[in-house]
Amino acid sequence: MPQLMTLDEKPETLSKARELEKAGDKEESIRLRRSVPIPPCIAKIMKEKTGMDFLIKGGWSLAEAEAEFGQGWITN
Repeated sequence: MPQLMTLDEKPETLSKARELEKAGDKEESIRLRRSVPIPPCIAKIMKEKTGMDFLIKGGWSLAEAEAEFGQGWITN
């Protein structure tokens, strides 16, 4: 199961992503932003609206959704 982030780690990670973007490293900034777990309710809506392939191929962290809905929820 993917690692959950603490409440302190989320803003730290997003702050670092903003710094990377300002420094011109847009790809790493996007990768880092997507490492912050999507809240389960948002992940569920994204799955319904954009499909599971979008979430999986996009590299979005689904750790919180998996913790709430169970492993494999994305393909069910």
